[in-house]
Amino acid sequence: MLIRQSIKEKEIHKEFVLGVLLVFPIILLLFGIIIGSSEPCFFSCYVKITKSPTILVTDFLALGGIGASFVNAAVIGFVNIYLLKHYKMKINGLLIAAFMTLLGFSFFGKNLINIIPFYLGGYVYTKYQRKHMRDVIVIIMFSTGLSPMISELMFSSIIPTPYNLLIGFIIGIATGFLIIPLSSQMLKFHEGYNLYNIGFTAGIIGTVFTSILRLLDKEVEPVRILYESYDLHIKLLLTCLFIFLVAIGLFVNSSGVKDLRKIFRYSGRTVTDFTYLLGYGVTFINMGIMGLSSLLLVTLLGGIVNGPVLAAIFTIVGFSAFGKHLQNSLPVVLGVLLAALCLGYDLSSTAIVISILFSTTIAPIAGVHGPVAGVIAGILHLALVTNIGIVHGGINLYNNGFAGGLVAGFLVPIIDAFKRGD
Repeated sequence: MLIRQSIKEKEIHKEFVLGVLLVFPIILLLFGIIIGSSEPCFFSCYVKITKSPTILVTDFLALGGIGASFVNAAVIGFVNIYLLKHYKMKINGLLIAAFMTLLGFSFFGKNLINIIPFYLGGYVYTKYQRKHMRDVIVIIMFSTGLSPMISELMFSSIIPTPYNLLIGFIIGIATGFLIIPLSSQMLKFHEGYNLYNIGFTAGIIGTVFTSILRLLDKEVEPVRILYESYDLHIKLLLTCLFIFLVAIGLFVNSSGVKDLRKIFRYSGRTVTDFTYLLGYGVTFINMGIMGLSSLLLVTLLGGIVNGPVLAAIFTIVGFSAFGKHLQNSLPVVLGVLLAALCLGYDLSSTAIVISILFSTTIAPIAGVHGPVAGVIAGILHLALVTNIGIVHGGINLYNNGFAGGLVAGFLVPIIDAFKRGD
């Protein structure tokens, strides 16, 4: 009790928050090692993950097994924790969102080989523009949504050997360099109503890249590798992690549950950093609640917690530090559900489950313009996200971020036009 009382929220050091984030890769590593010990060819499966073209949809749980997938996520988590500590980053809401998103997509497209070029590209950008790496590292963490582009160049037959590895590496560095200035421009298109701004930017880059390949008579081959087996142990692990977040939030702020109501005052439109506005205690509680709610929704829908669903859940948890809460997310989710029901889609399918979860990228539309606008946004999101993947050929992991940017850019001006006409 004395220890708890001695920690005032305003006195929390970034090392403490970094330690909270560090718990995730540690637990994922231990889980991966335990599960991997019973799986054949654990090491070779990990290598298979790193050398595979990771085009949508490539679920690492099906490709390399649960053990290797969790170890892959843990390794990427440790590397990024080191970078955050090395560059003495202040752990704010956007950085938490970036870390959790990166962790989630490490089950579904990202590995150590295909993300490194982006970091090098960001480093080159800082040297060229005479900036510090800490100014761009969050953008670079998000930019790895284009990692399948690198794997496709390195490990598919699009580029003949022995040039494939070199060309893939160079393209990755160039992308890491260019995505930084592009992302700030793309934000203007949706005016902060799409939380996955880099997803929208990556969609534009991916579309240009895929179009160039098609011009050269090259085609990115579609992939559908999905884990659809036993997932109870994964659900239990996630439940423990999210309860841990709630517990840490209460440890930091003993009145956190009461203070959580304050979070609904905020629309979530970029920039809404809950760590700054309400403190780490409320933020961690909101993250935990959103994680548990997402897991409950997947279970009620009868969905399987596989790589794409893990990516969606971790992304929601991350952005619950930077704009998302139950009040602005539920209308959008309801919109996607209504559209899927009316169209007769299987609600338990991974495609629909992740569309529902990722649709919360446009939660700020409901936060600013109300629940009816949120439901309409959700309906439009499903229409776009189920058709937009062909444009970029599946090399943008943040397909929902791309669709969300288009929904916001289309819908918000129409809403504003009607408001001005009243």
